[in-house]
Amino acid sequence: QVRVVESGGGLVQVGGSLRLSCAVSGSGSSIDVRGWYRQAPGKQRELVATIGSGGNTNYVDSVKGRFTVSRDNAKNTVYLQMNSLKPEDTAVYYCQAIVDFRVYWGQGTQVTVSS
Repeated sequence: QVRVVESGGGLVQVGGSLRLSCAVSGSGSSIDVRGWYRQAPGKQRELVATIGSGGNTNYVDSVKGRFTVSRDNAKNTVYLQMNSLKPEDTAVYYCQAIVDFRVYWGQGTQVTVSS
């Protein structure tokens, strides 16, 4: 059974920082923790940042220069360092993983930025 567990969300003031973590565990010959998506109330889920197994990264324009995605392949864990947070960053953040060619999502972690 595959488990994708996010952590690190919370309430922060404008300009503050948070660090999200996503750990994938379970059986699987191929585990690739891809990165982060978010969904704000009334909006569709959108890509925030992804990172390939070789370290190549991709960010949505609205977070470039403020968010950094990184990974620890040995731990099957991906991180999202979020700095200079804005109210529009408020959303549920989800981690995506590919295990044996199947897509898995975590339960999400709430990030709320207060002004």
